[in-house]
This record gives sequence, structure tokens and C-alpha cells, in this order.
Amino acid sequence: MSAVPESPSRPTVTEQEARQVAEAAREQDWRKPSFAKELFLGRFRLDLIHPHPLPADDDVQRGEEFLAKLRDFCETKIDGSTIERDARIPDEVITGLKELGALGMKIDTKYGGLGLTQVYYNKALALVGSASPAIGALLSAHQSIGVPQPLKIFGTREQKETFLPRCARTDISAFLLTEPDVGSDPARLATTAVPEEGGDYVLDGVKLWTTNGVVADLLVVMARVPRSEGHRGGITAFVVEAASEGVTVENRNAFMGLRGLENGVTRFHRVRVPASHRIGEEGQGLKIALTTLNTGRLSLPAMCVGSGKWCLKIAREWSGVREQWGKPVALHEAVGSKIAFIAATTFALEAVVDLSSQMADEDRNDIRIEAALAKLYGSEMGWLMADELVQIRGGRGFETAESLRARGERGVPAEQMLRDLRINRIFEGSTEIMHLLIAREAVDAHLSVAGDLIDPEKSLGDKAKAGAGAGLFYAKWLPKLVAGPGQLPGSYSEFKHGIDLSPHLRYIERTSRKLARSTFYAMSRWQGKMETKQGFLGRIVDIGAELFAMSAACVRAELLRGRDEHGREAYQLADAFCRQSRIRVEELFGRLWTNTDDLDRKVVKGVLSGTYEWLEQGVIDPSDDGPWIADAAPGPSQRENVHRPVR
Repeated sequence: MSAVPESPSRPTVTEQEARQVAEAAREQDWRKPSFAKELFLGRFRLDLIHPHPLPADDDVQRGEEFLAKLRDFCETKIDGSTIERDARIPDEVITGLKELGALGMKIDTKYGGLGLTQVYYNKALALVGSASPAIGALLSAHQSIGVPQPLKIFGTREQKETFLPRCARTDISAFLLTEPDVGSDPARLATTAVPEEGGDYVLDGVKLWTTNGVVADLLVVMARVPRSEGHRGGITAFVVEAASEGVTVENRNAFMGLRGLENGVTRFHRVRVPASHRIGEEGQGLKIALTTLNTGRLSLPAMCVGSGKWCLKIAREWSGVREQWGKPVALHEAVGSKIAFIAATTFALEAVVDLSSQMADEDRNDIRIEAALAKLYGSEMGWLMADELVQIRGGRGFETAESLRARGERGVPAEQMLRDLRINRIFEGSTEIMHLLIAREAVDAHLSVAGDLIDPEKSLGDKAKAGAGAGLFYAKWLPKLVAGPGQLPGSYSEFKHGIDLSPHLRYIERTSRKLARSTFYAMSRWQGKMETKQGFLGRIVDIGAELFAMSAACVRAELLRGRDEHGREAYQLADAFCRQSRIRVEELFGRLWTNTDDLDRKVVKGVLSGTYEWLEQGVIDPSDDGPWIADAAPGPSQRENVHRPVR
């Protein structure tokens, strides 16, 4: 007998219910060590990242051989300016990538993939993304969050044997979670998958911003299974054939950047999905999505590394030939400081991505925080580097490459880089959501021992029990935050080779303890209201991100020195980055307690109530009168299907 479907209207949930859904999707346990988690707890575990982990020789050989083939393909077959002009990746380019094996970079060789490590997968994305960011996004969405990654972790043997060979060579995949009225609040997910007799499911709903959705052959779809007899229900993941009856791509979306992105709106109307296509158990969908993103998020900062490298190249070449007031603009301090920022930040960001990726490959550490920090830091710093390049280029930075080329100058797509990078601060978790996600993990140890103590809904008995446990934890933990090796002048002396990086490592150790003390003080002060202090939590996370980047930069510099690969130059870049980063850290600490957060909240309430509506007068609103959010009521599609699989 079929389960009774829920109302087609969007689920109504309270703030507490939404939080409970998100909390249930978290990985609850820490079975492996985490450098970043320890950093937030005031413990600088340098031993977890130094000496820098390295890939196996055969992984290096396989990765380098593919990079050489991919570079040749990028240089001879990809025309980024054509993709930008036509807002479409040519079918022959996608076909060529399939023949090259680029769809299967992360898929095991036994399924027809290349079996590249995370390190070399990311290097490949940085390379191809520099040729065309739209192609980088296509390959990343396919392998980092599309069908291959969740099946690799959660798929059955039959599912892997069925789908992975297709994903490795012929079929493009996409990931569908977001809906017109659901972004980072999945508790309100409206797409349903209703169980039928015989075990199949019937899928109904609308998904928004489906990257690769326009050209995809296979879809990972998150849908809500109604609770019924024999069905635990909950948000569940399915592999869906894009050519299934009832699947309609209703619109190919266009954006300010990534103009070749095949991103659409996908409607499901009574789409039958076999039970064998369900990934994991019912109700595990969000957990599968979040676990997939633990390493999947690394692809985005990898492409930001590629952007930083290109920004540095253009800044170097341009500022060396452009003269003002009798000397190259690079030698003017106002411009030179921007170039130094780009160089130092690119070095540090590459250090963060390579270190996190190698740790993911070794699987000895839990990198959920490291990957999230890499995504957060990479997207923010990538944007800043591109913005600085536009400023260095001046008017030419604002001019399109096509216009520059038409009037006889080198077509440098600086403004396109800025447009293409902007989405990274929103993709795969906006900066604001990443702050909250990382902050939740950073305070996990505190909530584990004192969560019931600050929970207003817990009984006095529960609070008393929690108080006893918290007392034991803090009695051992707090004294360790008073002193450490960061206060000993000789600590970390192995990082002194001409240029001395040891003071930076001592600073990281001291600052890690200061960060932990600040977090503890805030929890003591605000208790249950801590989760509402998003400004404070965001700054805590940003400090942790800087400390992680400093650590990675120093460890990478020592690795390169030990291998005689530009060691002195690497030390110099690490030193420059750490000095720049320390200034940012001190500013963030100052803003923990001296800020306008309370006043800002009052102003926001005034804005929403119309108190300042007079301030909006004197302009014309060019927006049209359409609804803020498109209607996503389930039902048959009324629009032409713009799905176009590439064969």
C-alpha cells in the first residue's frame, strides 16, 4: 500500500526544529585527530602537520602524467574567450574532456577512472579552471558533489558497478539540494519522494541552481520521504536518471560570471525512482551531503589557488612595464604592497589546499574543519586578490578583454576573473554559513561537556549532572591555556634557516590559547545566547583560519627548503604572509569585544520596520514587479525542456 504523501505545501518548521535537523546531520564523533579542532581548543599540534605529509611516488607519477596531457588539452583545445562570449562550453570540448578521462579523475581505476589523489585532482582543477573557470566548475560539480563522491563513500557495490563506469567516461552528473525557497535551511525541503508498493519512490518537486543540471545525465537528488509504516522517512539521497519521464529542465540560468555554467531549474513530476537508486538509508541524505562536502569543498579553494597564480603573473608582467612618474608602478609602494599581498597569499593558500588535500588522501586525520576553513579562506582571499589585480591594472582592469583586444592591446580578462570568482563566497556554503558551520565544530568540545548546562529546556537534574562533568573537563583544560611553548624563545628552532619562521610558530601557539580563552569567556558570558552572537563567532573562525594558513605556510616553506625547491624564496613568502596575517589577527581580536554588533541589530530592526524608509527616496528601482521567490508548487511542467545531454 502506498504511503500517504505530505501536504504539497512547503513544510513549516520552527527555528528549534531547523536546528535539530542540522544537528542530526552532523558527524557527531571525532574518531581521528584534527589539527584545526585542536587549534580552536588552544592546542597547537604541529606534530599533526609537520613534517609535511607527501604523496606516494606512484601517485605522483600518475598525477604528473595526467597534468601534462591536461595542460596540452587546455592550451590547444580550450578557448576561454569563446566560452565567455558564447556563454557555453562547446560540445567538442566536453567530448574531448571525456576522452581524456577528466570526468573520472577521482574515480577508482577499477571502475574506469584515473584514480588520482585529492592533491592531483585539485592541481588539475586549478589548471583547467585557469583556462576556463566554467569548465573547472563543470568538472568539480560532477566529481566533488555529483554522483561519484557520495557513491564512493556510501554507495553499495551494485551502485558503484552500475554508475561509476558511466561517470568516469561518458555521463555528467549534478547535485540537487537547493530549492527556490530553501538555501541553507534544509529542514524546509519541499521536494518529496513518496514510497510506492514494490519499493520504488515517486519524486515531486522543483530544484534551483542545479550546476551541470542542463547537460547532466545523472542526478543526485535530495528529497523528503514521508514517515509511514515501514519507512522512517526524512531527507534522503537518490541517484536519478536525467532522462527519466517527468524530469524537465525548465530554465538555463545566467549569472554575472561563469558564463559557460550549465546551471538550471529542474522540475520533477511523478518521476519513478527505483529503490536500488537510493543512496544510504532513508533520512541519511543531509549526512551524506555534508560528509561528501568534507573533501568536496577542497575543489573550490584549489581553483582559487589557480586564480591567485594568474593574478600574480599578470600583476608582475604589467606592473613591470607600466611606468608612472619615472619608474615602474610596481616600485611605487601603493602598488607594491598589493603585489606583495597577492604573492604571499597565493603561497599560503596553496599551502592550505595542498596540506588539507594530502591529509585527506592519507585519511589519518579528520579534516572536516580544515576543508571548511580552506573553502572559507580561499573564497575570501581569492576575491581580494582579483580585486587588487583590477586595481593594479586601473582602467584596463575594468575594461573587458574583448575591448582591450579590439583596440590593439593584450586581452587580459581581469574583470572577468573578478566576476567569475564572486560566486565562490556563496557556492557550497556562503561565507556566513561557513562561519556558523565551523564555529559549531570549534565549540563542539564545550557543548559536549556543558551543552545541557546552558540549554534552557533541560531539567535541574540534567543541569546538575552536566555541571559536574563540565567542572572536571575545565579543571583539566583551563590551566593548559596559561602557558606553552609559544612563550619559550627557543621553541620551533628547526624553522630558522637564514629567515626565521620560529617567531611566527610561537605566535600561533600563544594565539591559539588566547583564542580558546576568548571562546570560553564568551560561552561563560552569553551561555545559551552564544549561538545568536554570529558576529563574534565569525571573528573567532576568521582568527582560526588565519592561524591555520600561517601554520600551513610555515610547514610548506620548510618542506620546500628541505627538498631544495626554492627554499629561501619560500621562507621569504611565508615570513611575509605571516606578518600580514598577524596584523589581521590582532585586528580581529580587537573587534571581538569592540564592535557595533548590538547597534547594528537595532538599525536592522529599524530598517525592517520602515523607520528609515525615507532614506530610500530619490532613486528609481529598475527591478520589475515579479515575485521575490518563484512558485515551486509541484505539478507537471508548463515549460519547454532545455535539457541537452552532450554525446
